[in-house]
Amino acid sequence: MSELPDVADNFTALAGEPPEGVWVAPGRINLIGEHTDYNGGYVLPFAIPQAARLAAGRRDRDVWRFRSLDLQSTVEQESLTPGTHGWHSYLAGVVWSLREAGHSVGGADFVLTSDVPIGAGLSSSAAIECATLTALCDLYHLDIDPMQRARLAQRAENAYVGAPTGLMDQAASTLCTADHALFLDCHTLEVRQVPLDVRAAGLEILVVDTKTPHSHVDGEYAARRASCERACRILGIDLLREVTDLDAALARLPELEARRVRHVVTENQRVLEAVDALADADFARVGRLMTASHASMRDDYEITVPTVDLAVETLLGAGALGARMTGGGFGGCVLALIPAADAEAAATAVQRAFTAAGFGAPVSFLAHPSAGARRLA
Repeated sequence: MSELPDVADNFTALAGEPPEGVWVAPGRINLIGEHTDYNGGYVLPFAIPQAARLAAGRRDRDVWRFRSLDLQSTVEQESLTPGTHGWHSYLAGVVWSLREAGHSVGGADFVLTSDVPIGAGLSSSAAIECATLTALCDLYHLDIDPMQRARLAQRAENAYVGAPTGLMDQAASTLCTADHALFLDCHTLEVRQVPLDVRAAGLEILVVDTKTPHSHVDGEYAARRASCERACRILGIDLLREVTDLDAALARLPELEARRVRHVVTENQRVLEAVDALADADFARVGRLMTASHASMRDDYEITVPTVDLAVETLLGAGALGARMTGGGFGGCVLALIPAADAEAAATAVQRAFTAAGFGAPVSFLAHPSAGARRLA
C-alpha cells in the first residue's frame, strides 16, 4: 500500500478526539470473468494492495460527518436519502443499507483517504463501501457474516448511489485473502480461495492504467445489463448461466443479444477453466484464457476502447502469456500475466506505443494478491 495521509491524526483534528479505530478495504482486479456477475455466473477477482483507509468514531446523535482528505471536502448529513450524489454517497449509502436491513446504527464521524485509482476499473467505490461497512460493524457490534456484508455494501451502491453493479466488487474487497484469487459463484454465492502464487513461477501481474476513465453510473453499463435481461426473456430463463446449448440459444436471438449472450456464456466457461489451470499451476493456459476473454469483450460485448486494445496488443508483443482489460469496460486498466524479467520492458513498450498513437501517458504497476477488509492494529 502506498503512503497515505494519516487518517487518525486528521480525525482527531475534525472530531476533537481520537478515532475509535482505523479500517482498510482494498480495491480489486478481476483476473477473469467480466460482466458475468449480474448474469448469475462466475468471477475470479483478487484484492490489490491499493485500498481505502478510514478512521471512524461514533456520535451521540444521528448525524453523519464525512471528510475526504484526498478531495479536501467535508459533508455533514442528518438524513439519508437514496439518489444523493457526491463522493460521500458511497459512505452514507452503507449507513442507509445497514439501517434498512434492520441493524441498529447511529451517528458517526468518518475520515477517508484512498489510493485506489478512480475510474480505472479497480473498484474504488467498493473499497470505500467495504471499509465503511467493516468500521460500522465493529463500532456498533454487528454480527454480520462476510458474504452478507458484501451484499449490504452492494445494496448501498445499487439502491443508494444508483449504480447497477453486481456483487463481485464488494465480495472481493471483503472476502479475499493474501496470495489467492477468490472464485465466486454469483448465483449460489459459493466461494473458494484459489492459490495465485505467480511469483513462485517467476511471473508477475502487470497492471496498466490506461488513464481512460469510465463510470458505472453511465448508460453503457446499464445497456449491457438490459440486453442480457432481454435475452433471458426471449429464452425463457432467469439467468444466462442457465444456457446449456449455446448454439441453440444463439439461433433464437437477435444479432445484438446473441453476441452479448455468447460473451457471457463463454466467459463463464473461461473462469471455470482458469480455476482448473491455477490448480495445476498451468499459467500458460491461464494466459491464453485471459487473451480470449479480452477478444470476447472487444468483439461480442463491445466494451473495450482503443487505449485498452493497444495496451493488450503491446503487452502480448512484449512477452506476456496473456492480457486483458479488467473492470466494467470503456476504459480503465489492463492486466498481463508476464515473466518477471520482462515486466519493466513491457511497461516501457506500452508507454512508447501510447506516445506514438497520441494517447496520454499510462501508469503501470505490479499487483500482488492481498488481504480483504479489516481493522488495522
